Amino acid sequence: MHVIRITDLEADGLSDYARLTDVALRRVTEPEGGLYIAESTKVITRALAAGHVPRSVLLQEKWLADVEPLLADFPDVPVFVGEAKLLEQLTGYHLHRGALAAMHRPENPSVAELLKDARRVVILEDIVDHTNVGAIFRSSAGLGVDAVLVTPRCADPLYRRSVRVSMGTVLQVPWARLPEWDEATALLHDAGFEIAALALADDAVSLPDYAADAPERIALVFGSEGDGLSRTALAAADTVVTIPMLHGVDSLNVASASAVVAYALRVDREHRSADLD
Repeated sequence: MHVIRITDLEADGLSDYARLTDVALRRVTEPEGGLYIAESTKVITRALAAGHVPRSVLLQEKWLADVEPLLADFPDVPVFVGEAKLLEQLTGYHLHRGALAAMHRPENPSVAELLKDARRVVILEDIVDHTNVGAIFRSSAGLGVDAVLVTPRCADPLYRRSVRVSMGTVLQVPWARLPEWDEATALLHDAGFEIAALALADDAVSLPDYAADAPERIALVFGSEGDGLSRTALAAADTVVTIPMLHGVDSLNVASASAVVAYALRVDREHRSADLD
């Protein structure tokens, strides 16, 4: 393992970790096809298991033994080790999750490739909160979603906070960016998917009714935190589905809603498989 103990912030390669709380700087250092930051040994482990390649690692001395076995196949990757105060000065926050790794972004599969063998797909339309994006990926991983598609203006799933909130599952669930709806609708229909928009509407089907006779292939569309789904997305939908609510509450947070819907359809799929047996 190539350990570099740092006493100042002048070492080559440290700029990848500079002021991680500054969104403007992240846009510079995490471009499409560039880098993303994996935070914690658990997330780094999942990134490596997914075949992603590290450029460097940053940590305190006490975490060195935990990281060493993870990098057995990458002996030349620099591992920067420093005191807590120095690392906080570099990153802009207290580094308490073990380690950070600057990872090379993998090439995303095409939308058509993801749809080929999928049965349940989640589409995130213009969701801008990185916490919500990460939480949706985590529930998607745990509840049987085969892929996640994000619209052109949706937040980056590989932004540091999204990766952290997802507990690294954003590195496990295949994802890609959709084109605009006029092209995306044809891609989904040609692959045999029904487009189900989650929204409030007078003609909406309740989730239990929809799950009771769900299509084989479904693309579930969830909208932005404030405005919900766009008119274009609703026009593209074959069905509008709503989650029945109680006590005057009209809707759930988008991350919670995605988990409820994914679970309902996962249970339905399992039941139908059991019936066929």
